[in-house]
Amino acid sequence: MMTTVLFQRARVIDPRNGVDGVRDVLVTDGRVAQVSQGPLPAPKDARVVDATDKWLVPGFIDLHVHLREPGEEGKETVLTGCRAAVAGGFTGVVAMPNTKVVNDSALVTELVLSRARDADLCHVYPAGAITKGLKGEELSEAGELIGAGCVALTDDGRPVMNAGLMRRVLQYATQFDVPVMVHEEDLTLSAGGAMHEGATSTRLGLRGIPSSAEVAMVARDLVLLEETKGRLHVAHVSCEGSVRLIREAKKRGLRVTCEVAPHHFTLDDRAVGDYDTHAKMAPPLRSDVDVKALREALVDGTVDAIATDHAPHGVSDKLVEFEKGINGIVGLETALGLTLALVHEGVLTPRRAVELLSDGPARVFGLPGGHLAPGAPADITLLSPSEEWTVDAHRFYSRSRNTPFHGRTLKGRVTQTWVGGRCVFEDGQLKESR
Repeated sequence: MMTTVLFQRARVIDPRNGVDGVRDVLVTDGRVAQVSQGPLPAPKDARVVDATDKWLVPGFIDLHVHLREPGEEGKETVLTGCRAAVAGGFTGVVAMPNTKVVNDSALVTELVLSRARDADLCHVYPAGAITKGLKGEELSEAGELIGAGCVALTDDGRPVMNAGLMRRVLQYATQFDVPVMVHEEDLTLSAGGAMHEGATSTRLGLRGIPSSAEVAMVARDLVLLEETKGRLHVAHVSCEGSVRLIREAKKRGLRVTCEVAPHHFTLDDRAVGDYDTHAKMAPPLRSDVDVKALREALVDGTVDAIATDHAPHGVSDKLVEFEKGINGIVGLETALGLTLALVHEGVLTPRRAVELLSDGPARVFGLPGGHLAPGAPADITLLSPSEEWTVDAHRFYSRSRNTPFHGRTLKGRVTQTWVGGRCVFEDGQLKESR
């Protein structure tokens, strides 16, 4: 049920509309009705929220989430993933297609959307597979997938090694004006590798994955992009070389966007420590030089969005030898704290941090929301920027616990999450309609 809500005395940060200051915000009928510098009178029967010392920002949108359903519901479901999302302040997530029944058909897309409607918590935007079965051999029916509701095409988790096929999908996707999202990894360079190639991999006796495994594929796809005039979105960028190429391509006017995950701008390869599989991911944690380059790219606009690459796995997937451990980390419930760490360190301004979590992702995939102008969907995140808390993986709303941040103290926490004018998360508790 939609409610009239008046947020009073919030620090409203709305990058798209150039707002950063104390405001009252009125929400009616599921949309932003008014943003006022002066006090607004409370309408009759309105819920009044005292937002003093809180930030009121556009609801976060995550372009890169693995919900695991259908096929691996023991790790995550659409419902549990949506619970984790709203607990982390995310009002929308893009669901990757590399489920055990691959989302390469309208039938699977419709299933994911049906589960999202049942969950009734946040917006779920499916992404469809580039190739049938993610095999990299035959293109999926892109028109069918997009018609069913997919907002992007990707074989995430696997690179498209066939350059001719990659060229064709970039050409084909221009008909629908949707981005082609790529996991950049040259398998001939990364094969057998378990972590970043460097001093730590040498010390641990693990075969390394060189940065060139990512950078070479970024270079190839930028060449194809320039020729096809398509839209390319580079997922989970991890290397200085990739950042440099994307920055140069943007200056040349190519339609390329990219995302960076919090773990890649927070940790370097030393986090692997003594074979900690919770720090094993793809692409791997890189060097401190790469971390520095990613942070600079977040500041200067090369990076368009912060995306979690939320990848849930069970205990048995991680409690094995490092080489056998499955790549991935859950990230929806720690993303805000890790992003605000850059604000507290003086790396990012509050406005830029909010932009990377909301307006940036909305623009990249052409999604609703990302701003708070009158008439915009009332997808809102209210947060306490200085509240300290300790990450306890056992208390995650996600069904999985695989994080290297367990026990870390973070500063900045979600107070409320509103989707379409309905409060779905408040003071650590879900507000489910079912």
